[in-house]
Amino acid sequence: MRPGEIVAAKLGRRFRVYPHRNLTLKEAIVRRRHVRSTEIWAVRDVDLSIEPGESIGFVGRNGSGKTTLLRLIAGIFAPTEGRLAVGGSVGSLLELGAGFHPDFTGRENIYLSASIYGLPRKLVDERLDGIVAFSELEEFIDIPVRTYSSGMYMRLGFAIAVHIEADVLLLDEVFAVGDEAFQRKCVDRVLQFRERGGTVCFVSHDASAVERLCERAVLLTQGRVEYDGATSEALKRYHALLAAEESPEEVRVGLREWGSGEVRVADVQVEGAEGPTEEFASGDPLVVRLRLLVEAPVDPPRLALELRDSDGGLLASSTLDLDEVGWDGTVGEQSLSFAVGRLPLAEGSFQLGVTLTDRAGAKRYHRIDGAAHFSVASSDGARGMLRFDGDWSSDGVEVGAG
Repeated sequence: MRPGEIVAAKLGRRFRVYPHRNLTLKEAIVRRRHVRSTEIWAVRDVDLSIEPGESIGFVGRNGSGKTTLLRLIAGIFAPTEGRLAVGGSVGSLLELGAGFHPDFTGRENIYLSASIYGLPRKLVDERLDGIVAFSELEEFIDIPVRTYSSGMYMRLGFAIAVHIEADVLLLDEVFAVGDEAFQRKCVDRVLQFRERGGTVCFVSHDASAVERLCERAVLLTQGRVEYDGATSEALKRYHALLAAEESPEEVRVGLREWGSGEVRVADVQVEGAEGPTEEFASGDPLVVRLRLLVEAPVDPPRLALELRDSDGGLLASSTLDLDEVGWDGTVGEQSLSFAVGRLPLAEGSFQLGVTLTDRAGAKRYHRIDGAAHFSVASSDGARGMLRFDGDWSSDGVEVGAG
């Protein structure tokens, strides 16, 4: 096979699940006739052909078989049925800190992980400085990784994975952890890997990341291929599966958007007095510009714009019935803007969420969390997250507070 090529034919992986997970040796012997397993097919009848240099995303609900499929490609699991062939070497980041020894330092774990990938020590010596620099962990590289945060684990693991120069790179929710700047750097590095002809298999609930990295996507449902084709269509079908749920469980592992798709948010941009920006001073004006894409004629939707803190906590929201701004339901693009004359924020990092529903709120056309991000710096010594402005008075004498 050519390096980077992946071919699967009628691929399946079955697991046996036992109702009693913790049995003593005595119980296992005495009750062996009474303990019956249940067969679960995590992946079934999967046919795939991936060319060298392709970037393919795998999407689907939790339990649809995405991670199992990547582990089959990585060689962690053997197929129960069917055939799977992978050409060339495989680099993977399927679980934070997989293969790390908690009592080893970051430097020692680089050598440990590299040995698992089959890299000789001499080659690791040559790439060590680049791995450490990419991870941005220079100050912590010689302390045990058990002291690392989950974000630091991800940084180190990703840095190792992208420096082994494999033919196939497997990534499973690796952008769900870490700060935004490092996530951008990771995406750029994956794009460079793809440009060099490497094959990328990417699992994520983040639609924007899948669209940026992958021109092709596979939607899995209960272990089977539901759709294989254009990324935009795969994501549209995936979001439609989630449309009826207020808060799908996938949110906690990185899902940012979902909905039935008749109307969706195509772009959200934040502007200041001098144009697009992500940095504001307390009290500055702010304008949110939204571009909506109407895929099918619907009655005027209801739009909710949410202001949230960096952790996703709701601070405020504004709701608009779109017939109030001349909604005509024409298929195509619609543009809107929301202006705030004076930001009631003191300091901190913030994000915007947008939801489009029908008038009753029963049908969700599109919801996107973290649609835009911006930060606010205090301009007059104000502290906290919100401004607490008001007027003071004493003995009938009013004093303006700002």
